[in-house]
Amino acid sequence: MKRSTFLILSIVGVYGTVLHTAAWSVNNFLMTGPKAYLTYSSSVAAGAHSGMEECKFQFGWERWNCPESALQLSTHNRLRSATRETSFVHAISSAGVMYTLTRNCSMGDFESCGCDDSRNGRVGGRGWVWGGCSDNVDFGERISKLFVDALETGHDTRALINLHNNEAGRLAVKATMKRACKCHGVSGSCSIQTCWLQLAEFREIGNYLKIKYDQAHKLEMDKRRMRAGNSADSRGATAEAFHHVHATELVFLEDSPDYCTRNASLGHHGTEGRECLQTGKNLSQWEKRSCRRLCTECGLRVEERRTEVVASCNCKFHWCCTVRCEQCRQLVAKHFCTRRDTAAVPNHIKRRNKGHKR
Repeated sequence: MKRSTFLILSIVGVYGTVLHTAAWSVNNFLMTGPKAYLTYSSSVAAGAHSGMEECKFQFGWERWNCPESALQLSTHNRLRSATRETSFVHAISSAGVMYTLTRNCSMGDFESCGCDDSRNGRVGGRGWVWGGCSDNVDFGERISKLFVDALETGHDTRALINLHNNEAGRLAVKATMKRACKCHGVSGSCSIQTCWLQLAEFREIGNYLKIKYDQAHKLEMDKRRMRAGNSADSRGATAEAFHHVHATELVFLEDSPDYCTRNASLGHHGTEGRECLQTGKNLSQWEKRSCRRLCTECGLRVEERRTEVVASCNCKFHWCCTVRCEQCRQLVAKHFCTRRDTAAVPNHIKRRNKGHKR
């Protein structure tokens, strides 16, 4: 009991610190239990933070842009929801914690673990054998489960969904690992290679989970059995809903709300005032359509504002060994979503924000 309490309070405190949310401040909780796990708390905090930063990157030009409140709203017992967006929040934050713990382990930051050499010496394939220092994902997975999954103390459908998405995030870390090899042989002939597994860049994990988000499954629950009040019936209905869902897939229970409009109680800021993209080099089609998605389809207009930007220019190398630059000023056009004049808004404007459009 002590251990469980410690883990729950630890992760709540860590996430509260990451999000700078006063209600979840670590100072509100008394830390008790085994002190050994405190060794990993800074890595857990850093991992949760990197997960949320990746979330912001992946949704930077979408209606829901992973606001600061996203993690709190997806885990707090009185506020939590089970939308497609919160499924991604659980997966990416869980992946971030596992990723950071794994990397810190392999770098020798913890006395209790090191490289994964369990395969070393085995033949991995034609012309190569396992060796070197593989990233210890098993350690990262085990410790991240202790912290992240400890938040889910209930046995309801939402708790099961959250635990499923936590696991999908951890599986994403494993699925994106890369094999790295070093050649051996006379005169660089590379007659045999020693290979090991290493973590991919975290951006690749974010991209992987973003695809899973787009393909997420909505669980269709038997509401009659859920309302029956029989716990066995309720568990049976939940088990049936999960039966055809693969462990790597993200799942959700509720349709997404209208992210066009502000909803303070749910932590949604709406799209008014958001920047969008119209021009620029190397923009994807998704980025080029951001003004339509964030502004026009939400009943807002696109306003161009010219902003003065100061940047380094005309840089020259001076022997030896400095680079000197001038400071140049230029006007840059940026575009923002602003409210239309009431009189100018046509009655036929309809917001197209159904399904999982962000």
